[in-house]
Amino acid sequence: MSTEPDVSVVIPTLNRPELAARAVRSALAQTHTNLEVVVVVDGPDPDTRRTLESIGDDRVRVHELPQRGKAPNARNQGALAARGTWTALLDDDDEWLPGKLETQLKLAATATRASPIVATRMISRTPRADSVMPRRLPAPGEPLSEYLTVRRGLFYGDGFIQTSTIMAPTELLRRVPFTVGLRRQQELDWTLRAIREADTELLYADEALVLWHQDEDRDRISLQNPWEEQLEWLRANRALFTKRAYAAFTMSVLSSMAAPTRSGHVFRELLSEARTHGRPGAIDYVTFLQIWSLPPSVRHRLRDLVVGRRAGADAR
Repeated sequence: MSTEPDVSVVIPTLNRPELAARAVRSALAQTHTNLEVVVVVDGPDPDTRRTLESIGDDRVRVHELPQRGKAPNARNQGALAARGTWTALLDDDDEWLPGKLETQLKLAATATRASPIVATRMISRTPRADSVMPRRLPAPGEPLSEYLTVRRGLFYGDGFIQTSTIMAPTELLRRVPFTVGLRRQQELDWTLRAIREADTELLYADEALVLWHQDEDRDRISLQNPWEEQLEWLRANRALFTKRAYAAFTMSVLSSMAAPTRSGHVFRELLSEARTHGRPGAIDYVTFLQIWSLPPSVRHRLRDLVVGRRAGADAR
């Protein structure tokens, strides 16, 4: 291995030593070996430090922050500490398949701009089913905000990006840091802001090279529903979205968070937000109504049924 790694893997964690160790081992098992793993422990956590030290690989560096600042801040601190030209992000409860970094580096070499963001497909694993996301890759010229938000089906979206799939130039992650304090849509927020930089483009590897563990009996950010906070973020970042994307996000993603309130006032507020500042399509209205009328458990079962049938059809 050369003196300096060309890829820095940044893993934020706190009080989950077994999960952090699993993520670290998946990074160390990459076919591309010229890397370092920067584990940012988000506050005092001696158990995690001891567990990581027991791995016994000098490519692992542990940065323990003096106080908790949450995952976006930890990622930013990891990017500042990174020595590699590239930084690849990995959440502590996810895993990589061995060829992920090698595939991304090969794809990055084909970029037409200086600071490409390179993502991959992933396997979303829940107690109910496995599915590959995103279901499709962006079409040429398709606005990224629409790719990531506009649905083509009632129970799922086709476009997707998740933190553990992202590899980007370390300099770009320093220039465009994650938004500290944002609990949901952290990768959507970062990607839409980063892609506005003049030297960036988004590239997707076709292979599913990340295993996204969605254990529904364990607390995770993606299970929280801070809809009021998300509405405030959306309004403050309207310029990141096309009108079509703004309506789609409001009527699907944001409504999924707000629907458990069963509030007629919230229902009307979000519908007005989408119609006033966005341009809803027919699918958005139908999605909005089914989100507010069906319990989440029913929607999840229907989604798994539809996605499973689609996956079976695609495989034939």
